[in-house]
Amino acid sequence: MEQKPSPVLRTAIGNYGHTTALKDGTIASPMFGLEHVEISPVPMIFRRMVRGLEFDVAEMALATCLCARAHGRRFTGIPIFLTRAFYHGELLCHRRSGIREPRDLEGRKVGVRSYTLTPGVWTRGILAAEYGVDLDAVTWVLSGDEHVQEYVAPANVVSSPNNDLVSMLLAGEIDAAIAPGPVDSPDIQPLFAEARHADDAWHRKTGIYPISHLLVVKDAALASHPGLATELFHLFNEARSQFLPRLRSGTASDAGDRSLREMARTVGGDPLPYGFESSRKTLETFIRFNVDQKVIPQVIAPEDLFVPETLALV
Repeated sequence: MEQKPSPVLRTAIGNYGHTTALKDGTIASPMFGLEHVEISPVPMIFRRMVRGLEFDVAEMALATCLCARAHGRRFTGIPIFLTRAFYHGELLCHRRSGIREPRDLEGRKVGVRSYTLTPGVWTRGILAAEYGVDLDAVTWVLSGDEHVQEYVAPANVVSSPNNDLVSMLLAGEIDAAIAPGPVDSPDIQPLFAEARHADDAWHRKTGIYPISHLLVVKDAALASHPGLATELFHLFNEARSQFLPRLRSGTASDAGDRSLREMARTVGGDPLPYGFESSRKTLETFIRFNVDQKVIPQVIAPEDLFVPETLALV
């Protein structure tokens, strides 16, 4: 009997040390092939997946995933958390703004690329939960649009015709910005001068290790290929397992790897934990932040984000 060829899944994920073995074919599955589509910058993957479901398997920002699913997008997560970050260092202020502490942001204009941007949601959530900032008293100024086109932001969110947060900050159009990118000016300073220490203290207090991006799979692909989600989890986990010894030994040395080693020191262990239970509290906290900030309409169980068969995988 002629053997049926394995399906090929159109896949879009970033280039990381922990995805290299998947993208170069070192790790492969007998169940299916992966046709990797190179897209840069990575946020364009989210946009194309949300707006056109272009990929069978895709990297996705966590806040975009929540917002998109609330608007009926037909993809589901796998608890493969491709990137994480801490966020005290993401908030920059103009020196002449008079902003010296978090509560000084109230009544000011703070720029962010989009309101549903994952670093924005995490940063705002930390400002409110840890420092008592009234997020409704801040005007959030957007330099871009939302990946989920039908999303309607709160009334204190406005758009700028300027798509460059750095120039907006330097010109005084905004008083502060979340994740504006590199800035080389003595007029721009971080709100948290000791951001690394603030991150460490927050992690010790809360136990939260913020997720930035996860893996999602188109629902139609899940329906067509039984066992797909479990096999993908094992493939990505094997690629991670091959990468971690190189990270720990220092032989993995690009900028992303250096950042992972710094985060490993903060969390005191694995900088890339996969699996649902390892991140339950982080997911619950982030979902609550999204509801509080009106990114999604109501609290959902974190389990609902993921393919059920993957919840117990480690």
